[in-house]
Amino acid sequence: MTSPSTTATTGHSEHPRELVVIGHTRVADGLVSVELAAPDGSKLPSWTPGAHVDLLLTPALTRQYSLCGSPANRTGWRIGVLRGAASRGGSRHIHEELRLGARVAVRGPRNSFPLLAAPAYLFLAGGVGITPLLPMIAEAEAAGARWTIFYGGRTRNSMGFLDELAPYGDRVVVWPEDESGMLDIEMILGQPQTGVLVYACGPEGLLQAVEGQCAEWPVGSLHVERFVPKLVDAAAVGRSFEVLCQQSGVTVTVPPDRSILEVVQEAGVPALSSCMEGVCGTCETAVLEGEPDHRDSLLSTKEKAAGNHMMICVSRSYGARLVLDL
Repeated sequence: MTSPSTTATTGHSEHPRELVVIGHTRVADGLVSVELAAPDGSKLPSWTPGAHVDLLLTPALTRQYSLCGSPANRTGWRIGVLRGAASRGGSRHIHEELRLGARVAVRGPRNSFPLLAAPAYLFLAGGVGITPLLPMIAEAEAAGARWTIFYGGRTRNSMGFLDELAPYGDRVVVWPEDESGMLDIEMILGQPQTGVLVYACGPEGLLQAVEGQCAEWPVGSLHVERFVPKLVDAAAVGRSFEVLCQQSGVTVTVPPDRSILEVVQEAGVPALSSCMEGVCGTCETAVLEGEPDHRDSLLSTKEKAAGNHMMICVSRSYGARLVLDL
């Protein structure tokens, strides 16, 4: 995930709520739409396009999913879940066990992929990457902005929510790989445009191609959300450093082979976590002193340069000491 401005809440301030499954519908090959609501029908917290929630499926299994319904619906949240061939348990659990009436603890929402105001947008989705873009399209349409989406997938039958996109007509370019080949990123993004924001979500290969093609676009044009973390230099092994947790008054030493998150939690400092890979924003923490060594896939280049926040599940310190708002 990459965005110009994250709004993730600092980890130690969120609490899960129990929701019930009120809808579990197959919307494409291997893809289900799951609707969640409060057991008593009460209103859920508000959210904005690009937001995601954490589903605490078991004590050892937490997964993040984008909200893909309407923010105006305060009594229900919708997510889309693809059953991955290499699932580590999350999608299998949701497809097989999270049936109608089942209850699940949900944390959030938080938004690390916000839709910024602009006169025009270019959306690119790969497979289940369509989910965070659905409410963005609706918001862009309501705002009167110009927009187009290129939606790629393996086959037409594997591409969910096509019925919801159909009313938008030719502004939606459906691009099944078995019919048209891979998305032609060079054709789509080959001509840089001023005043157009590009939002992309999908597999890593797609996002890398989009990032490469957008290198010549105006700074700040591109915003992406990742399923998996960017690769980091394996040779860049960290060194030990000290972390002072300002709120707790606890000082710890973080060794080269452990994360800040692991060490502060072990010391009894409250710090929320989820993905452990620097892609979800759950553990985002304010930096009060020191220079963080950012290794996440979420903060923008500008945010990393500012050094005001860091993802403590993967990022480290360039210096001998950090002071964090924990």
